[in-house]
Amino acid sequence: MMADPIDETREGNLEAPTRHPLGQDDPAFWDASALEAEMERVFNICHGCRRCVSLCHAFPTLFDLIDESKTMEIDGVDKADYPKVTEQCYLCDLCYQTKCPYTPPHPWNVDFPHLMLRAKAVDFREHGAPLSAKILSNTRGVGKLASIPVVVQTINAANRNTTARKLLEKTMGVDAKARVPAYHSPTARKRLKALDGAGEAQPAGRTRGKLAIFATCYCDHSAPGVVEDLAAVLAHNAIPNKLVEQESCCGMPKLELGDLDTVRKYKDRNIPVLAKMAREGWDFTTAIPSCVLMFKQELPLMFPDDADVALVRDRFFDPFEYLAERHKAGLLQTDFKTSLGKVAWQVPCHQRVQKIGPKTRDILQLVPNTEVVTIERCSGHDGTYGVKHKTYALSRKLAKPVETRVAQAEPAHFTSDCPMAGGHIAHGLDDKPAAEHPLSLLRVAYGI
Repeated sequence: MMADPIDETREGNLEAPTRHPLGQDDPAFWDASALEAEMERVFNICHGCRRCVSLCHAFPTLFDLIDESKTMEIDGVDKADYPKVTEQCYLCDLCYQTKCPYTPPHPWNVDFPHLMLRAKAVDFREHGAPLSAKILSNTRGVGKLASIPVVVQTINAANRNTTARKLLEKTMGVDAKARVPAYHSPTARKRLKALDGAGEAQPAGRTRGKLAIFATCYCDHSAPGVVEDLAAVLAHNAIPNKLVEQESCCGMPKLELGDLDTVRKYKDRNIPVLAKMAREGWDFTTAIPSCVLMFKQELPLMFPDDADVALVRDRFFDPFEYLAERHKAGLLQTDFKTSLGKVAWQVPCHQRVQKIGPKTRDILQLVPNTEVVTIERCSGHDGTYGVKHKTYALSRKLAKPVETRVAQAEPAHFTSDCPMAGGHIAHGLDDKPAAEHPLSLLRVAYGI
């Protein structure tokens, strides 16, 4: 029986949200007047709904502009103020995936995150970005410099020095109170360069049984222990693993800046390497949800006709998604030596929108005498948003509900799949408890 036609006046979808390609290769994408008209259309729909008001500061900013205007409608808002909304969006994607009732296939076709991305891209092409923003979003370059022996000690010492931090705030716009990552030498890629992927691959479910690790800029330079923990967990489960043969930044920091040309450059460096490995039977994973999402969603939506991008998309897994597939087939080791007690788990936005379910919770709760308290709220860190002086106070406000939930849980461990989100929340709690990656907790539970 055919479905009834969609009534354009009805509210909400019964269908799952679908995504259209970003469309950055269409000249109309860059038409400033067309963009302005689309922003007015979508902002007016958001004004009539307002259910996303608690997600981030973009929506309160929009609604305040409307409520403080002469007409108290979108036509009363000066279009020159639209960028005030755009700059508060850090592309978490939660409004699209969890809140908005007007996403496609609804005929109103609201995709707020990609509209904000388009606005960021048009602004970047027309006006560029401050040097500080370009440097902060060059995570691989900064990490390489900061991880040089001797240099690493100097930078880490400076990041702990009050005077140096005040200078950094004035020159780079990094809030003096924000927690910034420490750097490590040797990096994860140097520590694990001996991984050779040896062993027999045993397929299970969607997994092909051998896994290549994309180290990521952040983990490579600032959290190498997490990559070591991932490799140890995989080895304990007899999953042959090695590092991706060569990697550049996934592109998410530049995407959030609106620098789509650099995203394309990174794609052109990464995808040929990954596609070759995929054809050789490798699956991929990484310990940063944003990097997984970049390969699973954002690059495929930017380059929908690129067969290699699609191939890599289909072989990329969140680490716990991968382990859950193995467990379903009876191939996950459950010989845990140490219970974890109560664990407070903050679910990163970029993991939630992968639509994989709470796989981290499911795996951790296999550990005897372990209880996982799930917290589905944004950390407020969101790339550089949580360290920039002009947004740091807002990021702390966004993190407060999570901090309260963690404190109320009184857990033995606090964890987040995103090391940056975890560190941001733990900072607000004075590291009581400190943040630990769930892969690190799993390694502790295995006793390896």
